[in-house]
Amino acid sequence: MTQKRYSVSKAVIPVAGLGTRFLPATKAMPKEMLPIVDKPVIQYVVEEAAAAGLHDLLMITGRNKNALENHFDRVSELEEVLAKKGDEKKLFAVQKSSQLADIHYTRQGDPRGLGHAVLRAKSHVGENSFAVLLGDDVIDHRDPILKRMLEVHQETGDNIVLLMQVPKDQIHLYGCAVIEETNQQDVVVVTGLVEKPKTEDAPSNLAVIGRYVLRHEMFEILENTAPGAGGEIQLTDALEYAAKHPQIAGGVRGVVFSGRRYDTGDKLDFIKATLKIAIDRADIGTDLRHWLKDFAKEI
Repeated sequence: MTQKRYSVSKAVIPVAGLGTRFLPATKAMPKEMLPIVDKPVIQYVVEEAAAAGLHDLLMITGRNKNALENHFDRVSELEEVLAKKGDEKKLFAVQKSSQLADIHYTRQGDPRGLGHAVLRAKSHVGENSFAVLLGDDVIDHRDPILKRMLEVHQETGDNIVLLMQVPKDQIHLYGCAVIEETNQQDVVVVTGLVEKPKTEDAPSNLAVIGRYVLRHEMFEILENTAPGAGGEIQLTDALEYAAKHPQIAGGVRGVVFSGRRYDTGDKLDFIKATLKIAIDRADIGTDLRHWLKDFAKEI
């Protein structure tokens, strides 16, 4: 009964940010369209959702994000040219993006924080649990974790956050979890959350990274969440409330992740992600490895 009640079919992907850390590249192009090798960041995120069985996606967008819609739409003229050339490989790559999922779009309007962006999905989600995938975080397809989060949600009925150990001097960049262990090695109970704590005040080195599975009751909590850090409505604050009042929207559990994850909202991590993904590509990986070894000798 619990599994059926908390099954998830919809995902929300907030992509309304301005991408100021990547200016001037993002002056006219959404940061989510920046390519890692030959595929935009956002496609990695959509592919992750689809691989976990989530094919009904809602993107929360903002101004100048039309390129996202265009990318996941069909381009008949281009497909026709590639078909005539007999370039089946490129034709497949172009068609794949428009066949991944049923993607919907709505604008956030006022940029009032992640919690507000998630709240904009209320009418689309309805009375269902749903996943949230942040467009900045790319999880390597070789280390899938979203399915595990969905499983824990179905088993427990709790809201699920993805946690990852980070160096203590970086915890101030994230939401930080206060946890209690369970009898499952990769699952913890989250008893509290602190948004971007000072290093000396952080209760742990477990950071909340950009994947969530939430009950629909979280919308009511978000509607009553006052602006927090940065004057914005913080999803972390709403989850903190849920953790303290599990009778309202279920408690909060964390799935601890130790795989490969790339923060593409950071310039250095973006470059690292490109290299790490490219080096394992069959078409360019070998040549890139040789070049990197030679380049390392020069520096």
